[in-house]
Amino acid sequence: MAVSASAVKELRERTGAGMLDCKKALDHTDGDITKAIEFLREKGLAAAANKAGRIATEGVVESYIHAGGRIGVLVEVNCETDFVAKTDQFREFARDIAMQIAAANPKFVRREEVPGDELEKEREILRAQALNEGKPEKIVDKMVEGRISKYYEEYCLLEQSFIKNPDQTISELLNEKINKIGENISIRRFVRYELGEGLEKKVDNFVEEVMSQAKL
Repeated sequence: MAVSASAVKELRERTGAGMLDCKKALDHTDGDITKAIEFLREKGLAAAANKAGRIATEGVVESYIHAGGRIGVLVEVNCETDFVAKTDQFREFARDIAMQIAAANPKFVRREEVPGDELEKEREILRAQALNEGKPEKIVDKMVEGRISKYYEEYCLLEQSFIKNPDQTISELLNEKINKIGENISIRRFVRYELGEGLEKKVDNFVEEVMSQAKL
């Protein structure tokens, strides 16, 4: 069944969990909010959300250089204390995020960072594509929003599938680490450089290359 925006909003207000996690919980429980709350608690997402408001100013700036120096990434990952920032578990998480950025090439950390004009332009393109495919006008808007969700999944880091575990999103991985470590953790910002970016070159499968280099 289709999950309404109002149900997602209510679940988010009651649990503090992220919008994407709330929608997945409602999809999983056929729209039953009570069961969705239990689902989020079982996953530890509601507990992670309660930590989200806590200030995280410590952390690391992690780097990752792809084989041969073709791709370079710097990512700032924050936590609450210097003690946690020095732990192997936190460092490993930051390293995984840097590798994810190198392989999957996101443009933003979260969907809220996508500029409104860019999103509107994307909607116009997708709408034109749907109409050119001969889709009925009355369902075009729903199709466009569905494809916008795919856009977020491709370009927003938190909504991408984790390269080490495609069944898990980066947002879910982040919440998992928050629960295990016991502190708020935030992926604040990143920069990704690719050798010859903007110049004509052959297309490579960077996901496979990064995974191969890491011997995963």
